[in-house]
Amino acid sequence: MSTSFGALKQVEAGALSVGYAEAGPADGPAVLLLHGWPYDIHSYAEATPVLASAGYRVIVPFTRGYGTTRFLSDDTVRNGQQAVLAVDVIALMDALGIDRAILGGFDWGGRSADIVAALWPDRCQALVSVSGYLIGSQAAGQVPLPPAAEHTWWYQYYFATDRGRAGYDKYRREFSRLIWQLASPEWAFDDATFARTAAAFDNPDHVAIVIHNYRWRLGAAGEPHYDDLERRLAAFPAIAVPAITLEGDANGAPHAEAGVYASKFTGKYEHRVIEGGIGHNLPQEAPQAFAQAVIDVDGY
Repeated sequence: MSTSFGALKQVEAGALSVGYAEAGPADGPAVLLLHGWPYDIHSYAEATPVLASAGYRVIVPFTRGYGTTRFLSDDTVRNGQQAVLAVDVIALMDALGIDRAILGGFDWGGRSADIVAALWPDRCQALVSVSGYLIGSQAAGQVPLPPAAEHTWWYQYYFATDRGRAGYDKYRREFSRLIWQLASPEWAFDDATFARTAAAFDNPDHVAIVIHNYRWRLGAAGEPHYDDLERRLAAFPAIAVPAITLEGDANGAPHAEAGVYASKFTGKYEHRVIEGGIGHNLPQEAPQAFAQAVIDVDGY
């Protein structure tokens, strides 16, 4: 079981009151670590002290719809589209007085980190992204895949139905445990490790954000004031900041081979495969390797 964080903090940032963990010296170089679905900040519970000991100020926020993060207004649309999740990162950096940071992430968090690096490179000193270039578009989401590839996205199509939303709401812990098992088939996590993270899914907006995130990919409406950002993202912009991409050798979740996206990283770039039965939740399954990538990319 991973190390637990200390007392969590809370800050108003944009449309949210963001819950986050912080470690390391307040004047150290900032590192923001962004989690995915169905995970939470504890994906970084072991990598964080490694980075804090190396002198970094480490910030690990709960994404909207997770943990102690809350919407400031009941009237705010419960939007999970990719652009808004990245805007949340910028808002958090502004609220914490962080001009530039090293960004690290996987799954949803990797996508948000990629987007900030691509659209706001002045805010991103360097990038560590598990599974590489994750920026998407609704147009890309309309393109059919070969059957075996479509099969790996079964939950996305399930979520597109009313039954899927009701099923995830009713069985969110059972559903999330299944995803952990499928995405990291060789990770022998224990019940306590899962339960600690699953508590984050009790957030009152969790189901709404998760369902909208996946429905948006298939064409559901977003918010119009993010349309310009989405148009820019639909052009699949290059990432010019220094970057290291990581992949586990046993990732059971849908992911592209590194050769497919390597050309999207136009600055100093390295891809690393982490061996030893490492699955989708790489920062938690291989925290030393993840932390080392953050330290190394800082030197690029």
